[in-house]
Amino acid sequence: MSAEQVSSLCEQLVKAVTVIMDPASTQRYRLEALKFCEEFKEKCPICVPCGLKLAEKTQTAIVRHFGLQILEHVVKFRWNNMPRLEKVYLKNNVMGLISSGTQSILEEESHIKDVLSRIVVEMIKREWPQHWPDMLKELDTLSKQGETQTELVMFILLRLAEDVVTFQTLPTQRRRDIQQTLTQNMEKIFSFLLTALQQNVNKYRHMVGAPQEQEVLTSPQKTDLAQEPKAQANCRVGIAALNTLAGYIDWVALSHITADNCKLLEMLCLLLNEPELQIGAAECLLIAVSRKGKLEDRKPLMVLFGDVAMHYILSAAQTADGEGLVEKHYVFLKRLCQVLCALGSQLCALLGSDADVEMPTNLGKYLDSFLAFTTHPSQFLRSSTQITWGALFRHEVLSRDPLLLAMIPKYLRASMTNLVKVGFPSKSDSPSCEYSRFDFDSDEDFNAFFNSFRAQQGEVMRMACRLDPRTGFQMAGEWLKYQLTAPVDTGPMNSRTGEGLCSVFSPSFIQWDAMTFFSESVISQMFRTLDKDEIPVNDGIDLLQLVLNFETKDPLILSCVLTNVSALFPFVTYRPEYLPQVLSKLFASVTFEVVEESKAPRTRAVKNVRRHACSSIIKMCRDYPQLVLPNFDMLYNHVKQLLSNELLLTQMEKCALMEALVLISNQFKDYERQKAFLEELLAPVAGLWLSPEMQRVLSDPEAFISYVGADNKIADPVLEDPSGLNRSRISFCVYTILGVVKRARWPAATEEAKAGGFFLGYMPSGSPIYRNPCTEQILKLLDNLLALIRTHNNLYTPEMVARLGDTFAKALDMLEVEKNAILGLPQPLLELYDSPVYKTVLERMQGFFCTLYDNCFHILGNAGPSMQQDFYTVEGLATQLLSSAFSNLNNIPDYRLRPMLRVFVKPLVLSCPSEYYETLVCPMLGPLFTYLHVRLSQKWQVINQRSMLCDDDAVDDNPESQEMLEEQLVRMLTREVMDLITVCCVAKKGVDHNTTAAVDGDDDEAMATDVTPPASAELTELGKCLMKQEDVCTALLITAYTSLSWKDTLSCQRTTTQLCWPLLKQVLPGNLLPDAVSWFFTSVLKGLQIHGQHDGCMAALVHLAFQIYEALRPRYTELKAVMEQVPDIQRDSLEQFDSKLLNPTLQKVADKRRKDHFKRLIAGCIGKSLGEQFRKEVHIRNLPSLFKKVKPLLETDVLENEDGEGLTAFFEP
Repeated sequence: MSAEQVSSLCEQLVKAVTVIMDPASTQRYRLEALKFCEEFKEKCPICVPCGLKLAEKTQTAIVRHFGLQILEHVVKFRWNNMPRLEKVYLKNNVMGLISSGTQSILEEESHIKDVLSRIVVEMIKREWPQHWPDMLKELDTLSKQGETQTELVMFILLRLAEDVVTFQTLPTQRRRDIQQTLTQNMEKIFSFLLTALQQNVNKYRHMVGAPQEQEVLTSPQKTDLAQEPKAQANCRVGIAALNTLAGYIDWVALSHITADNCKLLEMLCLLLNEPELQIGAAECLLIAVSRKGKLEDRKPLMVLFGDVAMHYILSAAQTADGEGLVEKHYVFLKRLCQVLCALGSQLCALLGSDADVEMPTNLGKYLDSFLAFTTHPSQFLRSSTQITWGALFRHEVLSRDPLLLAMIPKYLRASMTNLVKVGFPSKSDSPSCEYSRFDFDSDEDFNAFFNSFRAQQGEVMRMACRLDPRTGFQMAGEWLKYQLTAPVDTGPMNSRTGEGLCSVFSPSFIQWDAMTFFSESVISQMFRTLDKDEIPVNDGIDLLQLVLNFETKDPLILSCVLTNVSALFPFVTYRPEYLPQVLSKLFASVTFEVVEESKAPRTRAVKNVRRHACSSIIKMCRDYPQLVLPNFDMLYNHVKQLLSNELLLTQMEKCALMEALVLISNQFKDYERQKAFLEELLAPVAGLWLSPEMQRVLSDPEAFISYVGADNKIADPVLEDPSGLNRSRISFCVYTILGVVKRARWPAATEEAKAGGFFLGYMPSGSPIYRNPCTEQILKLLDNLLALIRTHNNLYTPEMVARLGDTFAKALDMLEVEKNAILGLPQPLLELYDSPVYKTVLERMQGFFCTLYDNCFHILGNAGPSMQQDFYTVEGLATQLLSSAFSNLNNIPDYRLRPMLRVFVKPLVLSCPSEYYETLVCPMLGPLFTYLHVRLSQKWQVINQRSMLCDDDAVDDNPESQEMLEEQLVRMLTREVMDLITVCCVAKKGVDHNTTAAVDGDDDEAMATDVTPPASAELTELGKCLMKQEDVCTALLITAYTSLSWKDTLSCQRTTTQLCWPLLKQVLPGNLLPDAVSWFFTSVLKGLQIHGQHDGCMAALVHLAFQIYEALRPRYTELKAVMEQVPDIQRDSLEQFDSKLLNPTLQKVADKRRKDHFKRLIAGCIGKSLGEQFRKEVHIRNLPSLFKKVKPLLETDVLENEDGEGLTAFFEP
């Protein structure tokens, strides 16, 4: 190979690289140049000399970088086939580049340093320690040449630790060899890093100025200008040493960190006061202090509570904070705050444990400095301290320490400030705003953060008040009194609710809001902590009277006042004579208006106050029914009076008050009396609901549309709404039925139930049978309710949709709020309170249909638990439900089907006694599951086709685009359906099925990696009952296994871990068709193809495939045929696996080994993420084992490589 060849090729490569990097190049030229470069890297036999020539110092940085990239490519992809001498040649030249082939430390580009260190690490990964025993010595020798080389050595050591320990990007045996050799040499490595750090920092400080003269550090003019670059070079090495240490401190034995009287920690504390090095030092300190491990090994970390360390940490914090808001200093403060938090965690772990640690003498100093972070203007820093405060207040030993107890009033004072919602990045009304601009992208972001921060503070305040309940109560009382007398300041922005009223950003409201949260937290905790006779009843009642006498016309402030009434209400249990006053305050707020008799639509703030008052009354009747019972007649008359005026309250408010009455009536504990009362209460509803006109309207979709006014065309969509009253009548009936079904109950104690006439006997299973006093009334209304549900379902038929008036063409669509919630779009902050609840009559109509639909199903969902056997034995109930709730499902959109499954089908099934499975549940679920499977399969087919056809022209980039919404809805419906099937069929021990929130879990939910299905995943009685019916059994199995290849990771993982195996296990004893068995197995492999890129899913699916293969392969040879179709499967390995599986006499290999073998067999169908799919595989060969004793006979063979050349002298320096 001639030098000319190399030169001419290099010239062409330089031209190509120039074209690629030149912004003016045309796309065609750039692609051609790129292709030329890539082909050169792949195929050219003289890559090494070309790469070395291009990497020479005389070339431009871009060309040098490309030259080094060529060398990296050679090491990564050609190393295994290179002759030994060429490897040695390349390695010597690369070490030469480090020694003398780069610019000086301050001039060299960072990407050149990076790629150079990468090449060395790639060689180390392939050859160290077996074939390159002196690697560390060589690096040490290089570092002695100067700062430039030392920095590169640091980069190499850091990169090595990252690849081997952090990211683990190499085969297990190589990783183990390298990590063990690193560990053996760790003392040398640490001593090298510490010495480099110490020497360079000392030189740097010496040149910049003595460390005592703090101001000298920041004034470069004192430094001799000739010395400046030298000082910078030393500083650069110091930074590199800290970064490298950070890569090791995390995993090396703690003894290296605490060696030599914690010399490393002492140095790090010293460096906290060195502006250029402080962030790196804080980072290292944080990693060291956050270490877990044996308590005994962690004891030396307590040295950081000593005088010296504390002094350095605190002075660094004061200096950084004293210089105002500079980004670098702020980042440093955040790190320091984390260090103090981690120190607190270590203290909590070590104190009171077997490690025998004394209470630190500087605890007071530590708490003071920690409090300084809690009172810092940055909301982010304040929030960072909360978890540690909680741990300190909870700690068995610390919570009794006088120093910590003395902190409680200070912490609560700080919380009073921290609960005030200020610091929006778009504003400038508080010192926090400036910091928020660093931490949050938008006001919405800040708002979400602040809400969770506030909730966290509530937790910690309650813990503090558990230790000192009186102080918290006293502070709450003072603050409440202050707010009640303070003048209202609405701030510059006026509320749209009315002139002179607060908006959510008004100074007065944010103070009220914070005070209310504070008092609610501390008062509730006081009642839980103090004994009855210790409660300061007089003070509490005084506060309650002040609150009850306070009058305001501002809805936002009134809402806070109501919360305070509720918080102070437990005091009334000591002085029941105050109950009427509380009730009249609440009732006055139920009818609250800003302007009496106003025709304008109510804003959300006003609606919230009224709703708040209603829910306060309900809460009071639910939690203190005995207290309210003596005032029942007064309450009842009050409610009757309000109900007599049809326009005074909304339907929801009327029903809330009726619910409160029903809750109190449960205290009659007398079946006949309660039944008579409920009959009286429901009389107006029954009169309206059962009237011939209403019967006609409810059972005929056309009549219904016309009655509610959805077929009209309206000229003024804001004010005009002729059918509003008709709609409100229907709503009133449905709300009331729901309220009664939900709240009317028999006494909880069996004796009381027997005495009151509620008890009827026992079921065959031994569970008691009760009767609900509302049953008779509600069952009378049931037929019309089912008719309404059928009618509502039929509104979605094309004929009916066509009959909607022009104004209401979209009346059955989702509300914007619902769409935004599904797409995860945040609500604008101000609009929430200031805008009218429904802006137009169309929105009102949408709201009516949506609420009506949900509430009808809520009634059916509550009917089972409420009326029990009286409901389940309604004649022909299954048929009636199938012909109403499940009619016309084809036209019902996903967003309506989802709540139906959740609020009706799921509770109905879960509360149904097993006696009614055959008559009610199976006949209903069978057709439903069959239908849902067909529906979901079609929906996913459309989505999959869409993603295959996704041309550039067809894609709509609008995030709110319809497609995205539809797809998200299909996902949510899928989760709902799979959750329903799981709840019906699989019993998981110790899991509460009523958690509905989990179903909407985000796509990004961290995939659980613990995926072996719970051992207790057995079929429920209902599951077995369903699986006995062939059509239902088929629908369930097909749905479960088809869903594995639908593109919803969360649903796939849940179904795989909870559902698939228990269902299949149930049918194993029968005779499955070979085709069916192959289909189940193939479905799991298809799931792997789609979801294999997600670790959690992949592990669960591999486990399931393994279970199926092991259980069924002995009976079905067809499974082997499926396995043979797996891409890249090794036939001999499969034969080996099969022979072990089919030979019962062989001793079984451990489960994990068998599973790993199986996973290797099916690796070809495990899907990869897009980034992995086209990646070129890197193959790193294992070297002769380091740690196994080799038999003497084999020694010579092991040391011969493929070329037959001895490797012992490989890479000699």
